[in-house]
Parts: sequence; C-alpha cells; structure tokens
Amino acid sequence: MSDTPVDTSKRTWLIASTCAGAVGGVATAVPFVSTFQPSEKAKAAGAAVEVDISALKPGEKLTVEWRGKPVWIMKRTPEQLASLKKLDSQVADPKSDRKAYPTPDYARNETRSIKPEVFVAVGICTHLGCSPGDKFTPGPQPSLPDDWQGGFLCACHGSTFDMAGRVFKNKPAPDNLEVPPHMYLSESKLLIGEDKKA
Repeated sequence: MSDTPVDTSKRTWLIASTCAGAVGGVATAVPFVSTFQPSEKAKAAGAAVEVDISALKPGEKLTVEWRGKPVWIMKRTPEQLASLKKLDSQVADPKSDRKAYPTPDYARNETRSIKPEVFVAVGICTHLGCSPGDKFTPGPQPSLPDDWQGGFLCACHGSTFDMAGRVFKNKPAPDNLEVPPHMYLSESKLLIGEDKKA
C-alpha cells in the first residue's frame, strides 16, 4: 500500500471536468438522436385517415389518400352486389386466398368487405402500380368482354377487376386489389389504416 497523499484539489478538478464532459456529450447526442425521429409530415403520411361516408350514395365512389396511395370507398348497388355471385368462375382468386396482398379476415368473403354494400380498396393495380379506371356500366364496351358486369379496367395493360376488386383470369395483374386495414367508427365514419380498437 502506498502512503502517497491524495491531492484533493486535483481529484475535485477531475470529477468536475468528467461531469462537464458527460453533460456536454448528452447535450450533443440529444439533437443527433432526435434526427432519427419521424417528422410530423412523415407521421401524418402514415397515420390512419377518418372518412365520413354519410353522403355516399349507391353507385358512387369516394377516393381518399392514405400513405400516399389512393383508397377507394364505394357504395355498391344491389345489382352490383348480385353480379359478384356470377363471376366466381371467371376471377383468378375468388376467395382472396393468395398471400402477396393478404386480405384481412373480415374481408375474406364474397363481397371482400365488412358491410356488403361498402367496398374499400387501394386503387392501385397489382401489376405495375397504375390506377384502374371505373367501368361500372355493364354490357359490351371497348377493351371489355361482351358479358361485362361492371368493375375496373387498368388501361395500361388491360387487367380487369370486378366490383369486389377481384382480378379476372389470364390478366397481367397477379392479384386482387388490396383491401387496406379499416374499421367502422360509426355507421357513417370509417377509419382507414387501423382495424384494431385500442
């Protein structure tokens, strides 16, 4: 054991400078670490979107933006709903079994929706990302079959989708239109982007 006397002023100085260095290090790190937090704009872009559908009439479609994508909300007519039953043999994935764009359990039914009359889908073709156009009128039309029941046509490469966003067989689009997570807040309010109650 050494009998060297301890220089208390040196020790105090060493402790004080170490503490000051630690405080300075934390002060420098906080702004740096905070740059990794998403901006308010980024938070808003990924946030769920509340939509009032009370004014939506049968046969009408409303488009909102969620995560930079167009989301369609359509109120289908009884005739449009009836047409879906006739098309099971003509669509590539009638029960939405494919996993590339998984369909939420609550939309894995004939209408691909929570409420049969209200259809919610991301309006982007699963082929190359174009946005299909509305072709709701049934019957023969250019680029569509003579027995057309109504639905959507992606003019880029000719993919067709029925009124439930199911892709027809032998088309470039590999999957049905995506059904985003969503839930009803009330009879007339939808929340796009969330489907779990807190």
